[in-house]
Amino acid sequence: MASILLVDDDSSVISILKAVLEPGGYTIASAGSGVAALRLLGESVFDLMITDLVMPGMDGINLMGKAKKLQPHMAVIVISASAAVDDAVKAMKCGAFDYISKPFKFDELLLTVQRALSYCDLVTENKVLRRSVQGTSQNGYGFIVGNSPPMLEIFRLIEKIAMTTSTVLILGESGTGKELIAKAIHNCSSRSSGPFVKVNCAAMPETLLESELFGYVKGAFTGAADNKAGLFEEAEGGTIFLDEIGSIPLRMQVKLLRTLQEKEIRRLGSTKDHKVDVRVLAATNEDLQKKIEQNEFREDLYFRLSVIPILVPPLRERREDIPLLIKHFLTACDQESGRKIEIAEEAVKALTEYDWPGNIRQLENLIRRVAILSENGVITAADLPQEVFGFQKTEPIDALSENTNETEVFIPLKEYLKNVETTYIRNVLKSCNDDKERAAEILEVSLATLYRKL
Repeated sequence: MASILLVDDDSSVISILKAVLEPGGYTIASAGSGVAALRLLGESVFDLMITDLVMPGMDGINLMGKAKKLQPHMAVIVISASAAVDDAVKAMKCGAFDYISKPFKFDELLLTVQRALSYCDLVTENKVLRRSVQGTSQNGYGFIVGNSPPMLEIFRLIEKIAMTTSTVLILGESGTGKELIAKAIHNCSSRSSGPFVKVNCAAMPETLLESELFGYVKGAFTGAADNKAGLFEEAEGGTIFLDEIGSIPLRMQVKLLRTLQEKEIRRLGSTKDHKVDVRVLAATNEDLQKKIEQNEFREDLYFRLSVIPILVPPLRERREDIPLLIKHFLTACDQESGRKIEIAEEAVKALTEYDWPGNIRQLENLIRRVAILSENGVITAADLPQEVFGFQKTEPIDALSENTNETEVFIPLKEYLKNVETTYIRNVLKSCNDDKERAAEILEVSLATLYRKL
């Protein structure tokens, strides 16, 4: 549901607006001043802001200008006790969607809100489509490929959250492209000119992870011959991406939580804190809720990280993107090898129907492998590994197909499995014209093992 921010120094007006809007199912947040509103705009994503025009400290016009820089997609409705035409014109010139005079009619307000939210959706949709037309260029969403409904929804979310400073938790199976999503958020943000620092939390032991993230001072431990800045300091003014966040130890979770809350770090061995201006994006393929139940992950850290969660769908739930991904990976292979590789339609169909437990990473590796092994520059269904088809390509087993009598004949399991393996190997050899080296590659066994089985 749409999220609306109400800004007015009069609490009674806030209460009335909430009473009118909440029955519509909208998520409502409120602020009593422009400064408080900007703080909320930096932390959360809103589709619409309704603000008073005249407020102490920062008026609605100044607030709108700063709010639009933080969340360009957001629509703004200005309300005021003044019915002056000049005020309305000024507000519209500064980017307001509409201007409503107090006291406002409830029906008029609801209708204006619905129109503003529709406008907000259209603006976001336009940006998404424009970037999608640009394809996989760095002017779009990095190298994220896809135009399926789940991916378009992710693109819309990227457009909305990019300009905020909110922490984002990217969830999804291994190989779904979580790092690319994080990179796209960074590239679409006002921090795009700053560094994008990647950290694989699962690849480092606890002691090394702490010194890498927060740095250390001279003498902090044996071998610390000089001061060293940590990755949070290296990411100053930009974004730090904490991949495999579910693997960090509990003691480190406490320190990370403090960094997220206070926006400051303390180098290992130091007594001084340093403020850091860094946006944090995190990702995991683990079930953090389950880890919380098992006391392996702090609940307060989870809520701090998942201000905005993004669930990246597995490839089997966005099959319409598979032909686009195949084309993208083949183009990359063409550029690397200097020769044109094509793929037959039946091969694309087989790849589209496969479930891809390893997701995009598995698809990319497979395309690269078959492209390299392709001899005539055309990938056919026969070039694909048997895993893509299951046992669809296996011919009936001779030893069993002869048993057509009414009384079924059973054979020992060992003999049955041997017959299955024999028939399967023969089918693979037949599909590659008795090329044993090629067959061994398809079967993923050594050539010596293939000869032994033959």
